[in-house]
Amino acid sequence: MRILIIEDDPETLGFIARGLSELGHQTVTSSDGRDGLFQATEGGFDALIVDRMLPGLDGLALVRALRAAGDTTPALMLTAIGGIADRVEGLEGGADDYLVKPFAFSELAARVQVLGRRQAAPAEPSRMAAGDIVIDLHRRSVTRAGQRVILQPREFALLAELVRNAGRVMTRTMLLERVWDFDFDPRTNIVETHLSRLRSKLNAGFDVDAIETVRGAGYMIRSS
Repeated sequence: MRILIIEDDPETLGFIARGLSELGHQTVTSSDGRDGLFQATEGGFDALIVDRMLPGLDGLALVRALRAAGDTTPALMLTAIGGIADRVEGLEGGADDYLVKPFAFSELAARVQVLGRRQAAPAEPSRMAAGDIVIDLHRRSVTRAGQRVILQPREFALLAELVRNAGRVMTRTMLLERVWDFDFDPRTNIVETHLSRLRSKLNAGFDVDAIETVRGAGYMIRSS
C-alpha cells in the first residue's frame, strides 16, 4: 500500500514510517497540515494517517476538505484526545477510523490493513436508483425526479446506504455501523440529525417523503 503520513511530531512520524516500511508499505510523509493536504490531493494513496493537531491546518479540517472535494481515500486519524465526543466529531468530519495516542504499532498496522481492504473491495455499480432517486457514486451526485440534490459527504453516504438497501428497513444500529463505523452507541442523535438534514434536501419541492420511518424499527427507502 502507498500511505501518506501527516504528523508533526518527528519521533512519532519516524516511528510510524519505519514500521510501515518494514511491513512492505510505501510511505510518504508530511509534518504540516497544508502541505499534507496538497500531497493528499495529488492522489495515488491507498490510505492516509492524519494527526488531529497539525500546524498550518488541523487534521480534522484537512480530512473535511478532502471529503468536500470528493476524495474518498480512507483516513485514520491520530489524536491525544480520546473522548467520545471528539471521536464522534472526527468520524463525522470524514475520518474512517480513530486511534488514540499512545498506541501500539501493531494495532495501527492492523487498522491500516483493514482500511486498505475496504479500498480494494470489488467496485459496486457506479449508479444506483430507488424510486425517483438516482445516485452516481463516481461523480458523487444525486438527483430526485431529475432535479439535482446537493449533499454533504456524510449525508451522501447515508443516502447511498439507504438506496443500496432499498426496500429493507435499516435500523439505527446498522446505520451507525455502516455509515459512521461505530461499533458502539455514542448516545447522541447523530443519525436522526443527519436524516433530518437529508430529508429536508431530498424532499424540497416534493409532496412525498423520500425516506420512510418505520416506527420502532428504523428507516427505509422504497425500491419503487
